Amino acid sequence: QVQLVESGGGLVQVGGSLRLSCTASGRTFSRYAMGWFRQAPGKEREFVVVVSWNGGSTYGADSVKGRFTISRDNAKNTVYLQMNSLKPEDTAVYYCAAASFAATTREDYRYWGQGTQVTVSS
Repeated sequence: QVQLVESGGGLVQVGGSLRLSCTASGRTFSRYAMGWFRQAPGKEREFVVVVSWNGGSTYGADSVKGRFTISRDNAKNTVYLQMNSLKPEDTAVYYCAAASFAATTREDYRYWGQGTQVTVSS
């Protein structure tokens, strides 16, 4: 069992930056690939970015490439999402999730956090 808690969301202006954190409970964090998803009002939850279990590889959606960076610290059971050059369309609830491999579809993720709101104002 893995419990995930996100933090770091908030209100930011267009072009600004935020760093989200997701801390996991339990001793098995390093076994999982970790992903970030987001869900805007009235839209489906969508994949944002994923990092492999050891941080050796990452993959992001086209909409965030060059702006968002995922990283992890297995010693701290934490995964991070650094978001730069934020746009109004990045406004959403952001969720971290754990999967047995570096997946891009939400159905492959077994554990989910409760989400943290990110609002980009223009």
